[in-house]
Amino acid sequence: MRPRPPINGRGIFSGTGLIITGLTATLFALIFPIWSYADRSGTGVDVLNAQTVSTRYGPLSGLDREFITKVRLAGLWELPAGRQAQQKGTTQAVRTAGQHLVEGHTYLDERVRDVASRLGLALPNEPNDQQQGWLKELDAAQGTDYDRRFANILRLAHGRVFSVVAQVRASTRNSLVRDLADDANATVLDHIKALEATGYVDFDTLARDMAATSTPPITNSPAPPGPTADPAPAVPLAPTPTPSPSYSLPPAASSPPPEGSS
Repeated sequence: MRPRPPINGRGIFSGTGLIITGLTATLFALIFPIWSYADRSGTGVDVLNAQTVSTRYGPLSGLDREFITKVRLAGLWELPAGRQAQQKGTTQAVRTAGQHLVEGHTYLDERVRDVASRLGLALPNEPNDQQQGWLKELDAAQGTDYDRRFANILRLAHGRVFSVVAQVRASTRNSLVRDLADDANATVLDHIKALEATGYVDFDTLARDMAATSTPPITNSPAPPGPTADPAPAVPLAPTPTPSPSYSLPPAASSPPPEGSS
């Protein structure tokens, strides 16, 4: 029988040290992502800092630059769509909506080109693929079908950009972008009202399309209470009635009769 080698104290301690080192490395690997998460790339603040550049008018973020580009893109297709509606619209309301698009985007395009020039930003000179597709769809439509397509395509596009304008206006630190967002907000809202005044907007389809393209919230908030038969009146915020707004809203539009009805 072969004699056992003598137990070496140094070997025991060496093996134990390797085990401890391995466990420590494993534990560090598990803990490191937790305490370092705030400094990892991909977080909201990190992306904001990485995409922001300094200008004499204040920091210019990636969202600011995207907004400026979208204002320019909107004019590149909505202005010709408005001119077309002035010619092809079968009702005065549709032609009026087209006039609002032409006037609003003529003004906004001048503003956005000035802002981009002062910030040293390049702008596109033709609509993107989706916008060109919308223009082709409107080119092919005629009569009442054209009116419906015009009102709904343009209303959907304005609804999508409206939320972007609000986000930029709430968060931008650049004074030029802030002023442009004010102008864009007023213009987009005016166009939304003019398009809805045609009476052709399908609000059910619009709501579904907007929901399909919106980003879901990170956490699900509880739903507000539903309608009740006899709700209690809300408490006024002011003790006395406040004056009515100085601006006037367009009259409520009556929907046109369904297609095929007499």
